[in-house]
Amino acid sequence: MPTPDPLDSFHVALEARHLSELTFAEVRRALQALSSVYVERRDRMAEGAVFDGAGKRAAFALYYGPMHFLLVREIARALGPSAKTCRRILDLGCGTGTAGAAWALECGPRTRVEAVDRNGWAVAETRWTLARFRLDGRAIRADAATWPLPKPPAGILAAFTVNELEEGARSRLLPRLLDAGRSGSTVLVVEPISRRVTPWWPAWAEAFGAAGGHEDEWRVRPALPPRLALLGKAAGLDARELTGRSLVLPA
Repeated sequence: MPTPDPLDSFHVALEARHLSELTFAEVRRALQALSSVYVERRDRMAEGAVFDGAGKRAAFALYYGPMHFLLVREIARALGPSAKTCRRILDLGCGTGTAGAAWALECGPRTRVEAVDRNGWAVAETRWTLARFRLDGRAIRADAATWPLPKPPAGILAAFTVNELEEGARSRLLPRLLDAGRSGSTVLVVEPISRRVTPWWPAWAEAFGAAGGHEDEWRVRPALPPRLALLGKAAGLDARELTGRSLVLPA
């Protein structure tokens, strides 16, 4: 008998958490608005538009959070042993904490997660995520771009985070990540596949390659929790294929 996917029960609990005061239709409309911010109105992201209002927060938690979990889990599995030996993971710009949780679950139950985000709601949601997955860790409200990186060996994750940083902060973060990788930590950067939202990507890919890392492009079709698939379809989003790009510095 196949082992149940922990994401299934997690998403059921997410719905109970976020649909207690919102209807499915309200979350669907909020997800459409949130998608518009990501694709067409990215200038509003610096203003906090992603988590602006209960509807968008619920939409992010119920849709983008699980999708980030699925993509990062697929990447961690594909990277093999080098990505599964971490006993401490730092999740920079954690959002709802699902990406860091996905990597930690692949590393084993003793893996500790430290998550950082500048948004207070995201930090609270990450604490709930870690508790729900029974992962040891903490979430802190702080600037992901300047938070101290852990001593190696560790896993350092920046999933859908670097594209939201200001140019100066992004430039300062790159050499810190490279130094961490050279010192023995595994560094994983995950971003959307669209080059329009990541014009800085070629320079980062070149720097990672020079440091012994590699760049990958992902197109995966994981099984989705039924209500996750339904929400994406209702909002007009194609959730059948997950796409993304990654940069990796293996330990």
